[in-house]
Amino acid sequence: MKVSRGLLAAVLLAGIVAGCAPQQPPASVAPPVPQASAPADKLMEDVRILAADDMQGRLVGSEGGAKARAYLLGRLAEIGLAPALGGGLEHPFRTTRGGAPVTGVNLLGVISGTGGSDRALVLMAHYDHVGVRDGQIYNGADDNASGVAAVLAITASLKQQAPLHDVIVALVDGEEGGLSGVRALVDDPAFKPLLDRTVLAVNLDMVSRSDKNELYTAGGFRFPALKPYLQDVAAAAPVTLKLGHDDPAMGKDDWTSQSDHMAFHQIGKPWVYFGVEDHPDYHQPTDDFAAIPEDFFRRSARTVELAVRTFDRRLETIAAESGGGSN
Repeated sequence: MKVSRGLLAAVLLAGIVAGCAPQQPPASVAPPVPQASAPADKLMEDVRILAADDMQGRLVGSEGGAKARAYLLGRLAEIGLAPALGGGLEHPFRTTRGGAPVTGVNLLGVISGTGGSDRALVLMAHYDHVGVRDGQIYNGADDNASGVAAVLAITASLKQQAPLHDVIVALVDGEEGGLSGVRALVDDPAFKPLLDRTVLAVNLDMVSRSDKNELYTAGGFRFPALKPYLQDVAAAAPVTLKLGHDDPAMGKDDWTSQSDHMAFHQIGKPWVYFGVEDHPDYHQPTDDFAAIPEDFFRRSARTVELAVRTFDRRLETIAAESGGGSN
């Protein structure tokens, strides 16, 4: 296993949460990369519970999907996540499964920023998987209980150490077989005011295991303004973080269309995707909790938090460089 690289100097948290407007250093001066805190202790427990047999593979519109959602609602309440659109966290949408109509449910909350800007970023992961096939449960521990658990850990950390900008937390349903949940979210008129304020979407999908102990981040090729920030994060990351899988010349190895960030790509919103390369258990009934190496997963989650805090600190500059978000 590769030895973890040392983290770069952290920004003072007091400067982050002081409540003043975000201060941007001159473009010629690289900002220090903020320290990522350790993920919450429930990181592994969340994966274990979401990937248990009694969740029945979390298929959209199924009893297992509803059970997983009930657990997530309890965790979000425990963290103290506020609804993003008023009312509750649940936002149903209609989709199809096997040609029959079913109801999926997205979960949407927000962590308010302290910096006085109305710009925002989205932090998301899909909580559904493929259910039961031929009597075998596809538990989807890496795909994507891992991404959901990491989002929960980062959300808990952001509640403890507030971001400068609003962070919209989206746990979306119906990713498998058509990205139906995130498409419904992006198309929802009630979500449009938040979408207009969104500068960047950060998507996590399969972040817990890699035979090469490597985590990938995609998006820098499609949105070159993001590349320097991704390189800074990679240099400081506690896991081996590689940029790639976002060049259309790669064909099927271009991940641009392969997860929920695609809905943002299609409307021109910058995105960053974190994930591992496919392993033998991808979309197999063997994608179980027991196969997740805890050390790698914890370092992976810390890496994504490091990235989220970096993007948050530099969001004004990212907005100016990419033309995203409102003032």
